[in-house]
Amino acid sequence: MNPTLPAHAHGHAHEHPAGTRAPCAAPHASDHGAAGDDHDHGALPGWPRIAWALACAGGAEVAHALGWNAPGMLLAVAAIALAGLGVYRAGLADLARRRLGISALMTVAVTGAVLIGQWPEAAMVMALYVAAERIEHRAMDRARHAIRGLLDLAPEMADVLQADGSVRREPAAQVPPGALVRVMPGARVPLDGAVTQGTSSVNQAPITGESQPADKAPGDALYAGSINAQGELVMRVTAAASGTLLARIVHAVEQAQASRAPTQRFVDRFAAVYTPIVFALALLLAVAAPLLMDWSWRQAIYEALALLVIACPCALVISTPVTVVSALTAAARRGILIKGGSALEGARRLKAIALDKTGTLTTGRPTLAHWQALGGMPPERAAQRAAQLAGRSDHPVSAAIASGLPAPPSGAVLEFTALAGRGVQAVIDGMPWALGNARLARERGLLAAPLQALLAEHEAQGRTLTLLMDDAAVHALFAVADPLREHAPAAIACLQALGVHPVVLSGDNGATVRAIAAQAGVPDARGDLLPEDKLAALATLQRTHGPTAMTGDGINDAPALAAADLGFAMGGAHASGMAMETAGVVLMHDDLRRIAETVRLSRRAHRVLWQNITAALAVKAAFCLLAVAGVATMWMAVAADMGVSLLVVANGLRLRRAGEARPDD
Repeated sequence: MNPTLPAHAHGHAHEHPAGTRAPCAAPHASDHGAAGDDHDHGALPGWPRIAWALACAGGAEVAHALGWNAPGMLLAVAAIALAGLGVYRAGLADLARRRLGISALMTVAVTGAVLIGQWPEAAMVMALYVAAERIEHRAMDRARHAIRGLLDLAPEMADVLQADGSVRREPAAQVPPGALVRVMPGARVPLDGAVTQGTSSVNQAPITGESQPADKAPGDALYAGSINAQGELVMRVTAAASGTLLARIVHAVEQAQASRAPTQRFVDRFAAVYTPIVFALALLLAVAAPLLMDWSWRQAIYEALALLVIACPCALVISTPVTVVSALTAAARRGILIKGGSALEGARRLKAIALDKTGTLTTGRPTLAHWQALGGMPPERAAQRAAQLAGRSDHPVSAAIASGLPAPPSGAVLEFTALAGRGVQAVIDGMPWALGNARLARERGLLAAPLQALLAEHEAQGRTLTLLMDDAAVHALFAVADPLREHAPAAIACLQALGVHPVVLSGDNGATVRAIAAQAGVPDARGDLLPEDKLAALATLQRTHGPTAMTGDGINDAPALAAADLGFAMGGAHASGMAMETAGVVLMHDDLRRIAETVRLSRRAHRVLWQNITAALAVKAAFCLLAVAGVATMWMAVAADMGVSLLVVANGLRLRRAGEARPDD
């Protein structure tokens, strides 16, 4: 059958030169649409014409059985005309380009059946083929366009607040960024924005896959398609309708659906060789059987034509795209954005995974748990210097220190410099000051034994230590706690059960990293790593364990995400565009359990792929043997081709249900 998968509702067909693509291959989608193979969805007759064609073909069979040849021929011609004109046009075009697509094979087979007097069978074969095509197209369209149903979640109209305080309903597509929009209780959010008034809980499951509503207050982000559960909210629009996170997710999944998985590329290459071989076998059967097997020429030609009907590897070729599309859609519904078939198939091969600590194993929202002045410095002065330095850094630990200390007085902070993997330094009131980790203190020769013992006490509790120092001594200690994510231990246990070895790679202090890793159940944890050290550790894991994934926030860990065999970016709903660009998989919700879900889905998709491929090859091999044995009929050929095509489509569509069950929520 024809496995054309239209990528966009308003796409345009593209021509492909002969030989550029395997017969019946699912096309590559592009920004402009998708190429059809033999004919597109619109070229198929509608169900009323198909019903009339089947009725005429049935009448031709009855007339033939009763010996009414002339009426039977007329009914057969009517059936072929009603159902097969589009197939004939596409088949003749394919033959002119020397392409052996399904339309070309059906054209040859039906025409040959007519020429040897098998009018009723030719009519029934054509009518059944077109009916099966229509059924298959509907199933494939469900797989291809399932993700686009998410766009329907965002309402078409928005309540826009006017300058005079009134509210006017406007099309959401026309509301510009910066406008104020009211969202009533029970209503869906029409656009992306930030809350300016009101508090409520919002169901964000279509975007992030979260099972529990998220509390929203002024300053919090809202996403188009989410549902306002309780209070009235006013939000300021931050993106046009075409640029909402929901629209970006749909676009990213459509692009992923257009990319070919390794198994799909293999099948296409196989099909390009398989079809000419079977066509040649049919010719050989027609010519050699009367000479070698005492068949009549009519019988030999009939069996060869039956073999042609089963020859096109459509069931084989469509077995891969429908499975991949279903898996990608199921993942998207769970808040897992998998960027293409290669990433989907790559997840099943993972043997190890490297996890960043801050923002991955932990919540990424550290707070100042403890601080103390050292060496006789007045606490007020230590707090002032630390706040002046921390307030100018965008690092989460610095932000926690700044928010946990009194606001410093305004003063000149000169020559402020960030020290990669160490901290920050600046000149304040003419004196050099630094706020950094133990590595920086050690490099400056300031890490005395008593101080090391004090640091060890806090590190054993999983705290991150930052030190205030000048050129002569360490003057204060700041302990920041970043709590472990709630589901981290369960996520790590799931990965280990799947045979994936977890490793924590962090630039934080080694003792702190090991303490957090122990809480999560990760036995292998490495701290004090600079960015280049992470890359080296990742390369070692790839050599010793095999395919290795990296999990991070998609910004600080971008080099490691790119170097890994597969990158998982956390918190895609809140991250910048770099997360979507760098990682192969974006987790829209900060839930590490989604990584194990991705691995399980990948392995399940791989099993379904090979179930479909095996079924398609087995049916075709069995039919080829029947044809060579002289017992195959064209009815059997159509039934076999139609049946196995619908079977692999239905089997692939089962993966869509993986996005509906939520056993771990």
